Amino acid sequence: MSGWATATGTFELGDLTLQSGAVLPGAQLRWKTHGTLSPGRENVVLYPTSYGAQHPDLEWLIGPDGVLDPNRWFIVIPDMFGNGLSSSPSNTPDWPALVTAWDNVHAQRRLLAEMWGIERLHAVYGWSMGAQQAYHWAALFPDRVARAVINCGSARTATHNRVFLKGLMAVLEAAPEHGGGGRFSAEPADALRAFGRIYAGWALSQDFYRADLHRTALGAPDLDSFLRTDWEERFARRPAADLYAQLCTWEAGDISRDPRYGGDLTRALNAITARLLLMPGETDLYFRVADNAAELPHLRDAVLQPIPSIWGHRAGNPSINPADATFLRDTVRAFLATAEAGAP
Repeated sequence: MSGWATATGTFELGDLTLQSGAVLPGAQLRWKTHGTLSPGRENVVLYPTSYGAQHPDLEWLIGPDGVLDPNRWFIVIPDMFGNGLSSSPSNTPDWPALVTAWDNVHAQRRLLAEMWGIERLHAVYGWSMGAQQAYHWAALFPDRVARAVINCGSARTATHNRVFLKGLMAVLEAAPEHGGGGRFSAEPADALRAFGRIYAGWALSQDFYRADLHRTALGAPDLDSFLRTDWEERFARRPAADLYAQLCTWEAGDISRDPRYGGDLTRALNAITARLLLMPGETDLYFRVADNAAELPHLRDAVLQPIPSIWGHRAGNPSINPADATFLRDTVRAFLATAEAGAP
């Protein structure tokens, strides 16, 4: 058991009209909190989930000596639509064609306001698709976000990133069990095995494999064992329909996809007033340093601090990588401590 307060629940959103105009019937957001909300509600850190992750998968960095200290912050983890806990194809028969990051953050705003009366965030912290949501919060609600940590994410899903995603979609679409639109008559076991092996080549860098870290750091006896235990089995735990839906969300990621910005990414970046910490992994193959470097000149108050690691995308979620975990903890804590000198 943790030494701080925790709570979990499900927030009922009702029939939710989406960015596309479609309706997500009986929408629900699963959530978990760590820590205690201060009387002035000024200590809130929102921590959205990432691709395929549920809140227990991301709690490793919460602790008095962790990245996010629950004795200082009231940490709210909203489970992203499509992750199997919140509304997802696996629990919602009439799942719409697309649920976006825009839809997620608007639902999260309602959760915070209606559950706890929270109108402004001390920070949003997110990794990967969680970072996409953090960026959306900063752009869509500039008066509600004081700081954002963008850990291995970007304001718009880059074209090369989309190539990766479309390859994964194609693997699932080619499965005999696929009935169209990302729905399946049964779990496509063979396709999910291929899915996991493809993912393994993108999530970790060439340098990671060259250094033989899949064996020396992760303990796999050989490459095939590593691919099976770390990747095939990882994705076999999630329904294929949920994985497909979140791929669609990921591909559509774009903070400028909002009427006030009209697809103008520079305008959307210019509108962000929050202090931003951009933390790409130096060897990330799909959320690249170059993406954040291109965003930086258009942001009012941001610092670019790449993670010096050969662990690729996984450098940003280093639950089993002590060196990168230490860098992440020290950098994020310093950023939040420095930012505390201003309001709120």
